[in-house]
Amino acid sequence: MLEPEELGQRKSDLAATLRTLRKEAGLTGQSLALKCAMSQSKVSKIETGRLLPSVVDVERILRAVNAPQDLVAEVVALTRMANTEFRDVRSLLRKGLEKRQHELASLETGAQELRFFLPAMITALIATPEYIRASLSHSPADTSKAVAKKLERQTVLYDESKSFNFIIVESAIRWAILPPTLMALQIDRLASLSHLPNVQIGVIPLGVHSPRGPMNTFTVYDNRLATAETFNGAIIMRDPKDVAYHRQLFSLFGGLASFNDDARILLAAWARSFRD
Repeated sequence: MLEPEELGQRKSDLAATLRTLRKEAGLTGQSLALKCAMSQSKVSKIETGRLLPSVVDVERILRAVNAPQDLVAEVVALTRMANTEFRDVRSLLRKGLEKRQHELASLETGAQELRFFLPAMITALIATPEYIRASLSHSPADTSKAVAKKLERQTVLYDESKSFNFIIVESAIRWAILPPTLMALQIDRLASLSHLPNVQIGVIPLGVHSPRGPMNTFTVYDNRLATAETFNGAIIMRDPKDVAYHRQLFSLFGGLASFNDDARILLAAWARSFRD
């Protein structure tokens, strides 16, 4: 997986490669822009590294400069790497947990449709304060400001101009990081939030037949960005093909989930199991 400094180099390499190919094809920036149906300023920003092109953009440019097929595959692979960023846990801790919460708040504020697939744990947007504190208890850093920021982020749920879609696997809902009574309250919160007009919560009970395994948590912001979380960091994907793939995965898992009253019946039963 690429480290941040390697990603910066990939972006520079991509810009330089596209600029060289244009010049070798005998095209000006303006003529290339016309052949690709792009603005000249966009071509300029791509070639100077100020704008990261999508795979679709690069494929159009490569066709316009008649790049050889073996080079096309190489440059497209470089583009995919440049559009994928990995942030490891160590660098996130160095920057501070609170800064990460500000970044997430910015993503949530800037998106209109947000999709969360949660196979392992409950995300902070729909978590109780006790659950949030417990989820950060393993961190060696001071988490008080991060907890406060996570709770502050939850106000975005009440912005009815946005839609929030959560698909949660039973294993995530019942993973007991809190004592039973507090776990029951966390499940009650999910049921309560499911009544908000712009919030949809679907739950997948264990035992439902699925052609795909729930490999990891992921979030999709509109059509522009997807993120995936692992134990050692977060992967950020900007390539439209990667975003579309995760939207398709979300739809697939959504087809396995129960919603509305059916979901609330399951949630109530799981909350009772903790209270009992």
